[in-house]
Amino acid sequence: MSSKKHKKRQDTEIRSQPSSARREVVNIQIPEGISFSFRYYQDDKDKFSIGGRDAKYLASLLRRLRDLSQLKAQEIINSQSKSLRCHGIIWLDTTEPNGFGIPNEAALVNVPYQFQISANEYGRVHGFFSENVFYIVWLDPDHNLYN
Repeated sequence: MSSKKHKKRQDTEIRSQPSSARREVVNIQIPEGISFSFRYYQDDKDKFSIGGRDAKYLASLLRRLRDLSQLKAQEIINSQSKSLRCHGIIWLDTTEPNGFGIPNEAALVNVPYQFQISANEYGRVHGFFSENVFYIVWLDPDHNLYN
């Protein structure tokens, strides 16, 4: 029992140390870029499934997300790059005319977007921006949104 009291006392001693004894946090200037969220990611539709994809697909996806995270949302949206091909989605032209089908979609999604992972090899990523966050809803390796 006395060892528990001793442990507790040590924890208290660490917390009560003056801030100068604690490790200082260094402020690093991080370039402002977008972040990605999977909060609304849907993997329950076969047409937007990445099941059965190999490691090359996942590696390409992660590299693309890493590279895009260096850019601001407006740089991506306004890009004329053929290697990115980011553009808005017009639901009536797709296989999903009712949109993503996420709760409260009308309030959340101003403009749905898609961008390619690589030049036609690994399909598209579909989602939407909210400030500097791109919410990924579907991964579309077989280009099924426009079939």
